[in-house]
Parts: sequence; structure tokens; C-alpha cells
Amino acid sequence: MDYVPSPEPAPPAGSAPIPVKIVVAGGFGVGKTTTVGSISEISPLTTEAEMTSAGVGIDDPGPATGKTTTTVAMDFGCVTIDRSLKLYLFGTPGQSRFGFMWDDLAHGALGALVVVDSGRLDDCYPAVDYFERLKLPFVVAVNAFDGRLAHDLDAVRWALAIDERIPIVAFDARNKLSVRDTLLVLLDRALADAVRSQHV
Repeated sequence: MDYVPSPEPAPPAGSAPIPVKIVVAGGFGVGKTTTVGSISEISPLTTEAEMTSAGVGIDDPGPATGKTTTTVAMDFGCVTIDRSLKLYLFGTPGQSRFGFMWDDLAHGALGALVVVDSGRLDDCYPAVDYFERLKLPFVVAVNAFDGRLAHDLDAVRWALAIDERIPIVAFDARNKLSVRDTLLVLLDRALADAVRSQHV
């Protein structure tokens, strides 16, 4: 007779889910605020401000985005995965001049979602480099603007020189289920890293 492991015990009724911090990062205008807003079960806290003429030549999301606002501090939202786990999402500002905030936002995080516009790959190098240096598990999530990608995922992986162990997925930042599935990939990656580190 085959051994069947006992199921994991359910958390006690009424117990609070474990809070988990996730960073949503990436370049300017790639869809970080949209990602947080589409999945959050609360009205997301955003620090969006209108872009002004003072930002010309500094804040350039590209002509195709139609973007008129920018995150000047962070975005915040949360989503309950199940009775045992609740994700708190912290979206970073995309501009390099706000890079000093990233250390605070990443402190204590389980992992990061690096949102990428495949048509502007240069904008996501700093985020990929940052989390590689930090050794924080991350997933590269390529936002399908207008339902399509400028480059396929293999080309994006090659261009960013991303290790094969790092998941790279296509998703739609406007779609709640797409964002949820992408976050689940990140949780799997973080869990795999934690298990690997215990056996080193």
C-alpha cells in the first residue's frame, strides 16, 4: 500500500493570514501602478502626480503610452491569496532619481515582480541588476501593451541576459487574473529559492 502524506493542517479558524511583502518594480511607464491597482482588494494607495513641463527630457514614457502622470513615491495595495497568506504590494517609482527609495521598499520583501515593456527593454536593466545584486527572488513580467509583445519572451531573456532559473512571463497588467497568475509564479520562485538555500 502506497504511503499517502497527511494534508497540511489548516490554519485555526479566525487566525490572520501571514503577511508577505512583494515589490513591484520596473522602468518608467511600464505598468506598475496598473498592476497593483488591478489586483488589490482595497482601493490602492497611489502617489501619482501630473507630469509637467519641468519633466520634459527627464520623464519620458514613450509616445505610445499616453501617460500623463507619474508615481512620485510608491503604490500600495494588498490581496489575500488564501486563508493563510496575504500579499502586500509595494510599487516603486520608475524614475532613476527616486532610486534611493528602493532599498526601503525592498527591505523585508519575499520577492519582486519586475514589470517590463518589451518595446523599451533599456528601461528595465536597472531593476533586473538591482534585484540580482540584492539576491532577492524575482520574476520578469512582460506587460502585453495592446495585447501584444514587441519581442517574444526568448528574445527578451536574451536581451536582458536573464539566467534560465529566473522565470519570465507575459501578462496583462490590466487583467486581475493575469496579475494573480504572475504573482503565483513569483511565490513559487521564492519558495524554491528558500528550499534551495536550506540545502546549501
